[in-house]
Amino acid sequence: MTAPMVVAEGVRKRFGRHEVLRGIDLTVDTGQVCCLLGPSGSGKSTFLRCVNRLERPDGGSITVAGERIGYRRRGPVLRELRERDIAGQRRHIGMVFQRFHLFPHMTAVENVMEAPVRVAGETKATARERAHALLDRVGLAGHAGKYPAQLSGGQQQRVAIARALAMRPQLMLFDEPTSALDPELVGEVLDAMRGLAADGMTMIVVTHEIGFAREVGDTAVFMDGGVVVEAGDPREVLTRPAETRTREFLGKVR
Repeated sequence: MTAPMVVAEGVRKRFGRHEVLRGIDLTVDTGQVCCLLGPSGSGKSTFLRCVNRLERPDGGSITVAGERIGYRRRGPVLRELRERDIAGQRRHIGMVFQRFHLFPHMTAVENVMEAPVRVAGETKATARERAHALLDRVGLAGHAGKYPAQLSGGQQQRVAIARALAMRPQLMLFDEPTSALDPELVGEVLDAMRGLAADGMTMIVVTHEIGFAREVGDTAVFMDGGVVVEAGDPREVLTRPAETRTREFLGKVR
């Protein structure tokens, strides 16, 4: 059996007096797709940002591939890492946001090449070859030379997915990747994500796409008020939820 890719234990996060996360426990096995569902303000995106340390948790621990994020143990002492070292941990975690955050002055292939060249030290020739392969993987082989302004929202989001994959992540995080798209463009992004799932990529996906969660997810986690209300097989959680709050939410989004 493989070790879990992500283990979160008692994760807490507060902004001022507002406690956004109130003790999140979650395990995601290697190769699994975990879908986080819940109303706005439930803490889903904050938790995702804690996984790759874009937000510093106020309590609890998160490990990715057996390494505690934000800390390193030296003998009996657990030391908090400097930002430069946290950035090194973050290299192994890809993240796709609601907004695409592409560099507008770079073509699609240049956007995908940027991190491997600047951060990982790859040669431009090597990075370009891999970038073309990744754009092909997300269905954009014919758009490598286009600038973001020349691409649809769905195409830009697929470039963002290819860019995240360029650093060869062990884990992919998606923060409502289709929420900023017109409805007719949602399917092409979800198809790209289905392809990643089929290839065995470990993924945590914050989404309101119930159909995607039911079809592709290995685990569905319903959050509300900064806690996990219900978690389990998506076919069970999304069809026969045990908790009243889950039923209320699903009744409104279906």
